Amino acid sequence: MMPPLGPPLDRVDGRKKVTGGAKFAAEHNLENMAYAAMVMSTIPSGTIRSIDTAAAKRSTGVIAVISHLNAPRLGPAPGQPPAAGQPGAAAPPQQQGNFAEPQLIPFSDNKVHYVGQRIAVVVADTIEHAARGAELVKVTYDETPARLDMQQFREQGVDRAKSLFTKGDADAAFASASVKIDQIYRTPHEHHNPMEAHSIVAAWDGDHLTLYDSSQNIFAVQQTMSRLFGIPKENVHILSQFVGGAFGSKGSTWPHVVIGVLAARMVNRPVKVFLTRKQLFFGNGHRPETQQRVALGANPEGKLLAMIHEGMSQSNDVCTYAERFVRPTKAIYAVDNMRAINPIVSLNLPSPTYMRAPGESPGMFAIESAMDELAYALKMDPLQLRLVNHADVNPEDGKPWSSKSLKECYAQGADKFGWSKRNPEPRSMKSGRDLIGWGMASATYPAHRSPASARAVVKSDGTVTIYTGTHEMGMGTATVMSQLAAETLGIPVERVRFEYGDTTLPPTPISAGSMTAASVGSAVFGACDALKKRVAEIDGVDPATINAESYHTILSKHYLDDVEARFDAKPPQQEPHATQAFGAHFVEVAIDQDIPVVRVQRMVSAFAGGRILNAKTARSQYFGGIIQGIGMALLEETHFDKRLGTFTNVNFAEYMVPTNADVRSIDIIMVPEEDHDVNPIGVKGIGEIGIVGVAPAIANAVFHATGKRVRDLPITIEKLM
Repeated sequence: MMPPLGPPLDRVDGRKKVTGGAKFAAEHNLENMAYAAMVMSTIPSGTIRSIDTAAAKRSTGVIAVISHLNAPRLGPAPGQPPAAGQPGAAAPPQQQGNFAEPQLIPFSDNKVHYVGQRIAVVVADTIEHAARGAELVKVTYDETPARLDMQQFREQGVDRAKSLFTKGDADAAFASASVKIDQIYRTPHEHHNPMEAHSIVAAWDGDHLTLYDSSQNIFAVQQTMSRLFGIPKENVHILSQFVGGAFGSKGSTWPHVVIGVLAARMVNRPVKVFLTRKQLFFGNGHRPETQQRVALGANPEGKLLAMIHEGMSQSNDVCTYAERFVRPTKAIYAVDNMRAINPIVSLNLPSPTYMRAPGESPGMFAIESAMDELAYALKMDPLQLRLVNHADVNPEDGKPWSSKSLKECYAQGADKFGWSKRNPEPRSMKSGRDLIGWGMASATYPAHRSPASARAVVKSDGTVTIYTGTHEMGMGTATVMSQLAAETLGIPVERVRFEYGDTTLPPTPISAGSMTAASVGSAVFGACDALKKRVAEIDGVDPATINAESYHTILSKHYLDDVEARFDAKPPQQEPHATQAFGAHFVEVAIDQDIPVVRVQRMVSAFAGGRILNAKTARSQYFGGIIQGIGMALLEETHFDKRLGTFTNVNFAEYMVPTNADVRSIDIIMVPEEDHDVNPIGVKGIGEIGIVGVAPAIANAVFHATGKRVRDLPITIEKLM
């Protein structure tokens, strides 16, 4: 029987990280290595008329300048079907690569699609010489009219993600409802800004490629390189053991990776690419802005009769990404009449991508803000309104939940926070010069799972090594997988070694979507369970009798150096249950009446995310999500200049993120939840649900404190003046 809450063991890789022993992609230095610096476009739309490289080539240390003028053609790009017989042609879709911009193969032509597009690269003997060379490249353009304003082109939006969902007659039900809310909510462009900048080191040996990459999806990178460079997948070796944060930005293969690999091939020596902080704001993804309409209709008792959630978000013509902000609409509340759709407007902006809780994070800001507005219109407690509309089955398809403990999250969170003491009137709670506000919101995120494989090997000394090609980005994967293996085999965790981050190991999916523990964990559990049974079979005993000392005893007895087992874990073709994690946030803010800066004084957040493998790493994951949610609510916004078509606050001096001073008391409640249907180990995933619902909970608390409803994030001082 697996315990619902695993022990809070320290990270197995913690010592390496704090002593400098962990090697990140940019820290790999190879013999005769060169360095590459990007040249980025300065216009949002047009063509390159000429590139003057003479001064760059004369500059000290410059080895080569590469652009569409002298680069070989690559392709086909992942996202475009490969020709029969080409690398990747027989691969399933999830293994056909993950190039972020399938309609923009680097250096394939002279077209410019957005400011910051990588249009040339300078290779030199030092990073400083490469950067100086890139500054000396002079580009002239023929500029064409650019599409830069989402509102202006809203009528041309396309439902890329096939998001349209209808149930009943939402318009008729809304029209007949006695209490209504119909508002527009906006979220801005946001950038991931992981601590570790994107970087690679690429080296060729004939037609074999070795690539050190800061990636959260190495097997897709492997397939991408195979297809773009026309070599067998087996010739591509990707290593990515330590990744210094990603939040979704390192889930795709971005142009700098391809350009670095191309440069290494053309100069015939290893090449390192290390992007600057400014460059990370262009061509490495961002959370796109959204504009969302939420219309809620209810009866006087608060029962939702209609929910309409529609709006638009931004993408471009060279990528396929769509911010699916209506995804949580179909899962969170019981509504008989519903319509949801989010068209995508294609603009001349850098490509957006997944950012922590893509879809759910901006979508739940709109939904939960509207629910709070409805509660005030009904003169009803916001928590009670949510309980009245609790979905006992999945609203989208009527499937039963594999498990759902949202009511327990509400109850435990409210009790710990003291919600019953809340005065419902806005501006009614004060402390000295501060207005005090209390707000709350629900949280939800799907329990994803993808195919994954693992191999477990036990040696005659009783030690075990687990091999699986997954990633460690700070979430504690190496730790919880070691714990899971030790628990399954019945041995101390100190006897387990976990090998990962290498495409020569058994394949695993992208580390995203809060599915690593569920996907890779199911494979590790399966491999260890199979290994235990195999060792028992060798000795002709019941697997239940195998203990920590059995492995050494049995292997020695039968003169075996080691025994191994592999397991390929696959989710079922059809899920009989709906699988979601749920949670609830309760927030107190304090706002000075003269200088209305919002301070989050305390938070209580309760989550039900299935089985928790490690209480310490789980708490860390929840904290991280909540802190990013505070940033989303109060600070984070990438400003976009619609005249020049460029992001402007492209540094940490101007792009605001939370610091220690912004984060005060956060109390995490992990509601025990046993789920025997979601997957073999009962894990739902917790990496993203922490951020979901934080922004609306803070916005709702701000309204309670001030009586001012802010519907466009972030909530900055001028919006409360």
